[in-house]
Amino acid sequence: MTPAQRRAWESYRDRWVLDVPRGETSTSVAPGATLDPAALFGRAAPLVVEIGPGMGDSLAPMAAANRHLDVLAFEVFEPAIAALLARLATGDIGNVRIASVDAVDGFAHLLPPDSVHEVWMFFPDPWHKARHHKRRLLSPQFADLVATRLRLGGRWRLATDWPDYAAQIRDVLDRHPEFVNEHPDAESAPRWVDRPVTRFEQRGLDAGRTITDFCYRRVDPSPELDDAHPRSSST
Repeated sequence: MTPAQRRAWESYRDRWVLDVPRGETSTSVAPGATLDPAALFGRAAPLVVEIGPGMGDSLAPMAAANRHLDVLAFEVFEPAIAALLARLATGDIGNVRIASVDAVDGFAHLLPPDSVHEVWMFFPDPWHKARHHKRRLLSPQFADLVATRLRLGGRWRLATDWPDYAAQIRDVLDRHPEFVNEHPDAESAPRWVDRPVTRFEQRGLDAGRTITDFCYRRVDPSPELDDAHPRSSST
């Protein structure tokens, strides 16, 4: 960490970073560990999970603009968490908590079933070399896991600047029986108005890469769906 990051870590860690029981590795979660979102945030509010917010360039303004939401962030890189803490402190953004754990373990162990209102997954590591594609987080197995935690009607918002990862996202989630693409006839969903252009995203744009957004909604996979959660697309 830089000296400024170290100061932020020491000053604000206890307020925003969760003390999660660890499993065998430093980013795993001990079996049996759980979270009670209402107790964690001290209120009953829609819960959003952001995967990999990095330094918080987008998380901090999105959480500040949506203070009616509670945001739980899964991020494992401690210098990035420290930079995020500084942003949260500057904006006095109290509706965020950070778990320094692997996203798969976080979803599997910490989150109760049907507890999540939205999942945000913006610019995940593309692992752009073909031999590394198997390391990408978005897979049929991870989609199965997210579906168990996302409530019916809940949304999964995603964005990437790598075309082959965009193709993989669409292939996995379009095929999944519990997700429906809200914009199936378009190459990309409209950019979510609350998501700012970050420095990271701008570098992709400057390099000539196209930003692809997606928005999927969790639906009942049974043949007969109720009126509240139809499989047809919506905006």
